[in-house]
Amino acid sequence: MPVISRRNVVVAALACSQFLAAHAADPFPSKPIRVVVNAVPGGSLDITTRLVAKQMGDKLGQSLIVDNRAGGDGLVGIRAVLSAPADGYTLLATAGTIAIQPAVKNNPGYDLLKDFTGIGPMLRSPLLLLVGTDQPDKTLVEFTSRAKASPGKLAYASAGFGTTTHIGAALFAQHAGVQMQHIPYKGSGAALPDVAGGRVPMIMTGYSSALPLMKSGKLRALGVSSTDRLPGLPELPTIAEQGVANFSYHLWLGLLAPAGTPAPVVQKLSEALRAALRSKELEERFRSDGSEVAPMGSDEFNAFLRRDLAQMNKLVTELGLPKE
Repeated sequence: MPVISRRNVVVAALACSQFLAAHAADPFPSKPIRVVVNAVPGGSLDITTRLVAKQMGDKLGQSLIVDNRAGGDGLVGIRAVLSAPADGYTLLATAGTIAIQPAVKNNPGYDLLKDFTGIGPMLRSPLLLLVGTDQPDKTLVEFTSRAKASPGKLAYASAGFGTTTHIGAALFAQHAGVQMQHIPYKGSGAALPDVAGGRVPMIMTGYSSALPLMKSGKLRALGVSSTDRLPGLPELPTIAEQGVANFSYHLWLGLLAPAGTPAPVVQKLSEALRAALRSKELEERFRSDGSEVAPMGSDEFNAFLRRDLAQMNKLVTELGLPKE
């Protein structure tokens, strides 16, 4: 049996401690970061996340890899992040839907304030009210008149039950005094082809989601949910301008990490996000889309999430949407 000398034990212990110290000192991030998008490719969330991820990767010196996990009104992607280690290498890109689901579901599958910590918002954006170009409506007044003439007959698509696109359209219907059917999809990217193809008359969704089908002449925008017209579509009136008094609605898109992610890691990610949003490329792109960038630190974003949860619960109650 070989004899283990005291010197060998000391050398081995020293080598081990140096190995552990070296790895503990690895600066974050030391490998690519996965960003789970809880929506299908092609929608506003997916497009925005890819633009932001590229800029953040440049700031952090590591790639941010986008991983689309759609389904369950966003819950599939949320669960994928909940089950990941809280080390900063798995993030969630989500819309304000994550603050709506607790108001519309008896068991949303997560507790936003306990299960996540905010990195920061990416943007705040209005929605376009769109119809397929095969629809007879050329203006919003024509569309609302047709809906009023046939209560409950016209339908609108959304990215899913309790998503920002669902709430935006339901809020429009309430303000406009029309009754419409709701047809939920697994993301705006899945819903838009059916609206463009005439299978569903209307959808409210983000500018970047709709732009390709608008350019190809398959979708017609009838109004925008912001209080001011979009710089990229100055000829498009706001919904409020067209008789739906005081109507405005915006969605937000943001990045979150699993609760328990080390504070220095959250801080570094938050700083990289804010730096990305200050880039000229993103500023110009988002401004043309009518989006607003309001960078927040992690603490400020977490406070915003608490307020948004309360506001969405109040709004869902006012709209009379049942819990599933």
